[in-house]
Amino acid sequence: MIKHKIVIVALALVALAGCKSQYEKLLESGDAETKYTAAFDYFNKGKYQKAAQLFESLSMLTTGTERDDTVQYYWALSNYNQKDYYSAEANFKHFTENYPASSFSESAEFLRIDCLYRSTLRYELDQAPTYTAITAISEYLLAHPKTPNRPVCQKMLSDLSDRLDRKAYENAKLYYKMEDYKAARVALKNVLKDNAENAYREDILYYATMSSYHYARLSVPEKQKERYMVFADDYLNFVGEFPESHYRKELDGLYKKIRNK
Repeated sequence: MIKHKIVIVALALVALAGCKSQYEKLLESGDAETKYTAAFDYFNKGKYQKAAQLFESLSMLTTGTERDDTVQYYWALSNYNQKDYYSAEANFKHFTENYPASSFSESAEFLRIDCLYRSTLRYELDQAPTYTAITAISEYLLAHPKTPNRPVCQKMLSDLSDRLDRKAYENAKLYYKMEDYKAARVALKNVLKDNAENAYREDILYYATMSSYHYARLSVPEKQKERYMVFADDYLNFVGEFPESHYRKELDGLYKKIRNK
């Protein structure tokens, strides 16, 4: 009975082995030429996952040959096209380090920074990937000053810079939301000390001015005059820099109110 079961299992395994797909056979094949042709066939048909697996398998057969950089590049490009940006970035980084003279080199550099850009996170989350992407994009532009990709790179840098500006602004504004107005004014002013060109400068100065107003309003009477004078300074600086601001009407009303006092 046991021998009978063993025979049945053995026959089933043989049957399964015989049912391997053409693709599985290709993956296991040591025929570089056939595998190379098939990999590009899958790639050209938009079957990027299968193409990536074939190019990865093929890379072990073409190491040291004249096809090596082509296989490595299209392995990376297959991962990129199937939106596996983490794997593609690693592929492209490896490519640029090992094939600097390849005709695919600049394209690989650009696609690598595109992967880094696409892997960044919204402003509320960790911005370490943003700094990594900014560094890589800046280095690419320095290395290729006449690249036709410059407008795209500059747009990436603008977006990433805005993300960092927004994070700094929102972090400082948290103190205002918590009604810790003294800390809010200090934090908001520090944002502009670190980066005077912050994209949210108008909003930052508005909340700093409002922080000084509320801090004075909530102070004990003997401290209010001195602290309202700080608000007056902040107000005058704000309207001097942003005379047409949509915040102007509200701040004008508060300034008039404390002058009447």
